[in-house]
Amino acid sequence: MNEDRLGAPLNLQVDGANSPATGRWVRLRTLIVLRWAAIIGQISAIIVSIYVFSLDIQIGLAAIVIGMAVIANLVSLSVYPKNARMNERQATLILIFDTLQLASMVFLAGGLHNPFMVLIVAPVTVAATALSTRATVIVGSVAIAATTIVADFNIPLQTQMGTTVRMPELFVFGLWVAVVTSIVFVGLYTRRIASEVQSMSAALLATQMALSREQSLTDLGGVVAAAAHELGTPLATIKLVASELSEELDGQKDQQDDAILIGEQADRCRDILQSMGRAGKDDMLVKSMPLVALIEEAAEPHRDRGKLLEVSVVAECTDPADQPVIARQPEIIHGLRNLIQNAVDFAATTVWIELGWTDDEIKLRIIDDGRGYSPQVIGWIGDPFIRGRKAVQDRGQRREYKGMGLGLFIAKTLLERTGASLSFANGTEPYTGRPHPREKSGAIAQVVWPRDDDGIDYKPFGGGLGENMPFNI
Repeated sequence: MNEDRLGAPLNLQVDGANSPATGRWVRLRTLIVLRWAAIIGQISAIIVSIYVFSLDIQIGLAAIVIGMAVIANLVSLSVYPKNARMNERQATLILIFDTLQLASMVFLAGGLHNPFMVLIVAPVTVAATALSTRATVIVGSVAIAATTIVADFNIPLQTQMGTTVRMPELFVFGLWVAVVTSIVFVGLYTRRIASEVQSMSAALLATQMALSREQSLTDLGGVVAAAAHELGTPLATIKLVASELSEELDGQKDQQDDAILIGEQADRCRDILQSMGRAGKDDMLVKSMPLVALIEEAAEPHRDRGKLLEVSVVAECTDPADQPVIARQPEIIHGLRNLIQNAVDFAATTVWIELGWTDDEIKLRIIDDGRGYSPQVIGWIGDPFIRGRKAVQDRGQRREYKGMGLGLFIAKTLLERTGASLSFANGTEPYTGRPHPREKSGAIAQVVWPRDDDGIDYKPFGGGLGENMPFNI
């Protein structure tokens, strides 16, 4: 994926032989079951053709072709374990074998004059669903080639009375076009849908990983705070005993110095735990914070990257002094941090973060003075794994801050989980593609939260304690 106004590059692949979507995800047992179903169907079709429609089928040759499929299944069951999963190359070879086996059966029974020729689309569909685009093209090409060959070279389908069952040549050509078109259309359509599902699954996995990391950091801070609290008493005891020993050892220089050293090291341990526990207490105990403070925390990692960050409260709020108190959620901080990172990455000099609130909603806008969003991608912002050609002027640009590298999809997904709605626009219309330093002419990312029962305003658990009631004794 090229770097673009779509955020940091995701370190995930969604296609190719080594991608998570295609790496040993196809179970051999599934392919074997599908082949057994095909074998049973072929045997049933031969029996019906002979005893119901009185067709003359080449039983010996058909038995050889079906027997090859049976042998392939039995060998697979004996060589591989039951839970074996095939890599892309192995699965592709299996599907090519099934395609050629089906084409051979059709070759023995009239070629395109046999209506079962349409089943050759099945292996292509399986490849498009479970394998990569390259594997799908290979299986589809084999299927088209096999269809073309059996259209001209086949054993005619005859009745037991010697009558040849044939369709008009126009119908044969039409069926060939229909089968080839079905292979191409079904393959492309299924591959497109499967690719989008795999992309969304991988991106949602990345979202969960980012949120889990943020939550783990918070939990770790709480553990450190608890450790600092619990170790405070034994350290104080060590300090007290060391002080008493230093007084009692007056005149014994070496022993007194050791006692003083023990006290100093106890003080040092106390200071280290206090400094470590301070951040932990902030994360563990502070469940809410003012809106501006939360934005400042989200923007903090990007303040030393050579771009000016301006956080301001716009005049549309009902009362600037009546600042909302926000529940401190990892989703909000991490999502806003990714949006700010994206703005800083492509800003020329300045990024503006504007806040506003009313009784009904909280609005945040992140604006930069860069080139803005390209018209080709602005309608797709928020979708995972958007591929776009990098602008010429961007090719020499290096990112100074890597962050989590999860892109705008992660930010959008996390913020929408908190009830926010996001929209993206450019500061200048029509799009010019040129930065305007110190002007709000670049990309605009707007986040809006409703202020209702499900909003992000902090709500203490259980509410207040209520009025003190006197005891009646």
